[in-house]
Amino acid sequence: MSDRYDPLLAHRSRFPVLATTNYLISNSLGAVPSDAAKHLQDYYETWATRGVRAWEETWWEMAAGLGDRLAPLIGARPGEVVFQPNVTLAHAVIFSAFVFPGDRPKIVSDSMHFPSVLYLIAGLRGADVVVVPTDDGVTIDTNRLLEAIDERTAFVNISHVLFRSSFIHDVEAVTVRAREVGAVSIIDGYQSVGNMPVDVRALGVDVFIGGCLKWLCGGPGAAFMWVRPDLRRDLDPRLTGWMAHPRPFAFEPTRELRDDAWRFLHGTPNIAALYAARPGIEIIREVGMEAIRRKSIRQTTRLLDLALGRGWTVTTPSAPERRGGTVSIDLPHGLEVSKALKAREVLCDYRPGAGVRFSPHFYTTDEEIEAAIDAMAEVIDRSLWTRHAGARATVT
Repeated sequence: MSDRYDPLLAHRSRFPVLATTNYLISNSLGAVPSDAAKHLQDYYETWATRGVRAWEETWWEMAAGLGDRLAPLIGARPGEVVFQPNVTLAHAVIFSAFVFPGDRPKIVSDSMHFPSVLYLIAGLRGADVVVVPTDDGVTIDTNRLLEAIDERTAFVNISHVLFRSSFIHDVEAVTVRAREVGAVSIIDGYQSVGNMPVDVRALGVDVFIGGCLKWLCGGPGAAFMWVRPDLRRDLDPRLTGWMAHPRPFAFEPTRELRDDAWRFLHGTPNIAALYAARPGIEIIREVGMEAIRRKSIRQTTRLLDLALGRGWTVTTPSAPERRGGTVSIDLPHGLEVSKALKAREVLCDYRPGAGVRFSPHFYTTDEEIEAAIDAMAEVIDRSLWTRHAGARATVT
């Protein structure tokens, strides 16, 4: 399919930054929908006109209400998803339900998992942490991961899609093995939801965590959590707060937790972020995950072919079924190259061990794919990256 016949491009006008940039960085920060301005204005108007009454009229329920809007994107049902301030904190809430060393002292993860969560795991005192290494810097051997999960394992925690290489884990195999030995599977779906269809029940996961910052075009401060309903009461998080209490406004001094998804809430939610996140969720639902995934495979395949055609090293799986929405190209002076590209309004990023990452989304044109590769070739051929020598890596 060429751009001429791509109905998804009808949504481009809803994202202002696309008018001035070649936006290939949705794996890091999705483009903001113009409707976010109205929703943030609604936040202000509600605060300005209703004052403290906003809590009882709107705000108190938002962490769960927005969860209901997101639920269909992960195959969940109403009342099963709640929002958290960020993915790291969401993991910390779940991790706090486990006591180490205990009868199951072991935690299994992999070296390609997002470092922020690995830091949390490393800080769980008394735990026997097993981190399965990568052999090639791109993938994790599924068999090695499965072999590490045994009857001593409390939980296994991996990313659905690896942030560096865009490798898609065989999550079903992992959850089956975890269930066989009585371990809990905790999956980080930050790099999958919004870019590919996800069904938490079909995957067999116990806990699924993600966020709106990236492919859901929702901005920072809006992460979400789903816990298998029949597992909720078995998890007793110590990182908690009054929103998890069944009678929060009784202000009782005794700790008690609800039995529903609110059990995993804690303190005051990031209300402004929840307002901002809704338009992106609605647009992704409108566009449809099957259509987004089809286009993603087509455009990442084109990126991969163009890069390989120039003799560059690609650190992303070639098989579409094992590739998420990003193509990483590893080349000398990659950080400086990424800075040079951004100076030319080609927005991308760089990650050590991966290279320059390009992440088209449903609003990306085929011409932008070609233009990005041509621009990178020019930056390399004319040594334009030298203007950015000594640059430091940033959040992008």
